[in-house]
Amino acid sequence: MTVLDQIGQDKQRIAERLARLDAERAKLSNQLAEFEVAERALGRFGGRKVVAENPKRGSAKTATASVRKPNARTRQQAPAASLGEATLKAVKAHTKGVSADDVRKYLSRKFGLTVRPNHLGSALQRHRRAGRLENRGQRWFASPLA
Repeated sequence: MTVLDQIGQDKQRIAERLARLDAERAKLSNQLAEFEVAERALGRFGGRKVVAENPKRGSAKTATASVRKPNARTRQQAPAASLGEATLKAVKAHTKGVSADDVRKYLSRKFGLTVRPNHLGSALQRHRRAGRLENRGQRWFASPLA
């Protein structure tokens, strides 16, 4: 085989590889465009918007440097019990009745839950309507039937 034949074969092989890479690049760029459209739609309709760096502007080095690790302040742990369950346990822990403010303090101390007063009031009222709690004189008691 002559050198010219070998060069011709290499040239043809490289041209075929370039054609495959161009086809893959076009496919990936279509997928990227679809993802951008989906991201905009989710952002518009209340989905959580993900901030992505534009791949045309940044390099891989800056993209990995921009990824933040959560620290102690931003990390949130999932509560062990839901607000409704924790509220019921808090009221049951006080046999002589408890005020809503004392329930909030108890939830903060025992469960680590920071609860807004209106959310606590909603949880207490749900239990009252379900018959699990009673409200007498601004104090909450566990229902004898519960």
